[in-house]
Amino acid sequence: MTMVGPDDLKIVKGKDLLQLYQFHTKTAKHYFCSNCGIYTHHNPRSNPAMYGINVACLEGVKPFELKDVGVNDGENHPLDKK
Repeated sequence: MTMVGPDDLKIVKGKDLLQLYQFHTKTAKHYFCSNCGIYTHHNPRSNPAMYGINVACLEGVKPFELKDVGVNDGENHPLDKK
């Protein structure tokens, strides 16, 4: 995930597939793909004008090839104990 400003997010396809999820104060807005379930982006409660985006959803970005960036594969959370 990375943060971008309100003018820096442009959804180019699949907007009709996005579903909104909110909880607690319903200030933050979390968006997921209704087809595959992937988290795409959110507006955080602390700053609803900003967007946190899933870089794996960006065209041309290969998150496992990024250097000096922590990657969570969605299955093996770093806090999980086996």
